[in-house]
Amino acid sequence: MKAKSDFLLRKISDSYVIVPVGSAVVDFSGLVNVNESGAMLFEMLQKGCEESDLVKKLLEEYDVEREVAEADVKKFIGKVKDAGILE
Repeated sequence: MKAKSDFLLRKISDSYVIVPVGSAVVDFSGLVNVNESGAMLFEMLQKGCEESDLVKKLLEEYDVEREVAEADVKKFIGKVKDAGILE
């Protein structure tokens, strides 16, 4: 799975947001707020990866149980998918 190229991650103060650029600005109004781990996962999606890669990255970076990481990844994927950010 991969994020559409017309969405970029930006850090504003202490917050991260995913913003549309180019033609996506017309179809997408607003921003998607994400936390630090969401920003890390989005950066991976920009390059293309599988859900299991996202879970693995959370497990490497945070002291979290696999079940929690899997649930968090599913929630994150649902959020960006609902926003139309995935190809």
